[in-house]
Amino acid sequence: MNATIPNPDLAVGAGNKAYWTQADNRRWGWHNFHRIARYTTSLRAARVLVLEERPEPGIASAQAVRHLTSLKWFSAMVVLKGRNILYERYAPDFGPDQPHSLQSITKTMMNLIVGPLVERGQLDLNQTVGHYIPEIGSGYANAKIQQVLDMNVVNDYSEDFADPKATYYRHEEAMGLRLPPDPLREETEQRFLAKLTSSDTTNHSGHLQYKDANTDVLGWVVERATRISARMFLADIVDAAGLEDALYITTDRVGFPFLAGGACMSARDLARYFSLFVRLIHGPGDQCIGSKAFVERSLASGVVLPPPYRNIRYRNHLLVSGDWVGHSGWGGQFAMANLRTGVVGVFFSVLEDEHAVDRGYTCSIIDMLQAISETA
Repeated sequence: MNATIPNPDLAVGAGNKAYWTQADNRRWGWHNFHRIARYTTSLRAARVLVLEERPEPGIASAQAVRHLTSLKWFSAMVVLKGRNILYERYAPDFGPDQPHSLQSITKTMMNLIVGPLVERGQLDLNQTVGHYIPEIGSGYANAKIQQVLDMNVVNDYSEDFADPKATYYRHEEAMGLRLPPDPLREETEQRFLAKLTSSDTTNHSGHLQYKDANTDVLGWVVERATRISARMFLADIVDAAGLEDALYITTDRVGFPFLAGGACMSARDLARYFSLFVRLIHGPGDQCIGSKAFVERSLASGVVLPPPYRNIRYRNHLLVSGDWVGHSGWGGQFAMANLRTGVVGVFFSVLEDEHAVDRGYTCSIIDMLQAISETA
């Protein structure tokens, strides 16, 4: 018999973190995420949205831009308006054709998927998860779909990356992002989600209850409500966005996509994708992708984020404030679309501290992209 060893990229080390998420390996991990996961699918668009370079010098000269793009964590930044690239820059070890992990920016796809289903009456946000998935456990059975969309559910799923016992790390096993302790007992996403528990799913704290599990539960609900696979919804999004390169997304062993954070795209393609939110508001868009009314309702309310975030709320799987919608990604990513000006800004970077969480740093990226989006 040939000798084998556990896959070193997925082996678990200090702090209960997989090799690719350890601080010393993280930049390599985020830049190669599409090749690291055990199970990945890729999708390409039938037609590509053509972009043109029309540099806006004021963006490059802005102090915040010069500072944030000079940091060692920086990977890429693109500013897009319509089909015009107003600004584009890459780190020496990254490039325009290279995919980058989006982490939680992936969650925004759920807004585009759910909106039209609500408009067509295929999904009732006031129904419980248990209505659509009778076998779901107490962690979600009594939670309303709207609560799940707003990250407003209380259960035993924890996502504190500094806590080696956080439920998130067990979730990674089902995602195919780490090796399970027992290879013969590998979980699927849905089996894992069904085991989550809660004595009361109502959030009495008034604060955001951020959980990757929420997004994957929604993906399961969508499949049950429509009898359409989540992968097909993703294929529609890729076609509507006109991506040039592939969207890669990790899956569990049976092919269910990790909708909470498994996507990878190039910086240009993330800008193309995020321009879908602008096109819903300002121009013709694919009737099957997104809902203008749903996005506008998302801007109107939501659960307030705690300091240091300022005037930012979470609603329908989007971060919202003023005229913009957006989302952050674990480790230093952000994407934003200003629905009034039509400007889209995306920023890739990889924090290399112990847990890859720095809210002050994220706020500085948000402030920079917001200032650009209001004036470009």
